[in-house]
Amino acid sequence: MQMKLAPWALLAVAAMWGISFVWMKDILDQQDVYSFLSTRFILAAAAMILFKPKVLGLLNRELVSKGFLIGIALGSGYICQTLGLERTTPAITGFITGLYVVFTPLLASIFLKERLTMAMWFYVILAVIGLGILSVKGWAVGTGEIFVFVSAILFAVHIILLGSWSKNFDSYALTVMQLIGCAFLSAILASIKGYTAPPDLHVWGVIIFTAIFATAIAFGIQTWSQARISTTKVAVILTMEVVFAAVFSVMYGMEPLTLRLTIGGTLVLIAMLAIVQPRVSSSGTN
Repeated sequence: MQMKLAPWALLAVAAMWGISFVWMKDILDQQDVYSFLSTRFILAAAAMILFKPKVLGLLNRELVSKGFLIGIALGSGYICQTLGLERTTPAITGFITGLYVVFTPLLASIFLKERLTMAMWFYVILAVIGLGILSVKGWAVGTGEIFVFVSAILFAVHIILLGSWSKNFDSYALTVMQLIGCAFLSAILASIKGYTAPPDLHVWGVIIFTAIFATAIAFGIQTWSQARISTTKVAVILTMEVVFAAVFSVMYGMEPLTLRLTIGGTLVLIAMLAIVQPRVSSSGTN
């Protein structure tokens, strides 16, 4: 039952990330990215600890070290993505970031020895084509594109590390530690640049939503789900973030519904629906 629920829980995570992307565009000109990220991750980690203080008793040396490392990989991915976004377009950033759907199965086959069928590769490629149609309107390779390319690899590493270690630890405690790792890294950069507090209630509202729903709850679900389904499935399902971002952008009147959005979103949706269907292998498991 839990294995059947996990893909749909991840789809809810993609939806939360998609709407967060739309709302964040309105506030990042009011607070710098590093200050925003540090506030978001500190609040998320603090909220999880306050909600369940007993989680601190579950922290041991192995969980702390591995959870912190997962958080550093995730935080580094966000930072590189942001540095790239400052130097290239959001469309190119979205597409290159989505390439973690390719890097994840490649790394999983090397480090986790996950067997990838031809069908799985077909759905991965289909998702990449859909992302490209959704995102790319032009192309030029520069510093920005390189930063985002590195972020895609780091996001794949984050998924791989979770896939490797999430089965061994309490998912709530592991989520807390990875958020602490993200907060630590972003807070260092924010302090170097000079931290700026959220200027008004609107910015605070977006930060609270992204911290509680798109961070604490979302990464808690991802950590729980990755103990139950393969890393490749996780990567493909999470590409729906781009589709949800497009849908919410249309709903909020930020861009028109075009044939490009319809075709690209449909291809990603097909790949996601196909890859989450249960399949029986020779061992009788997914």
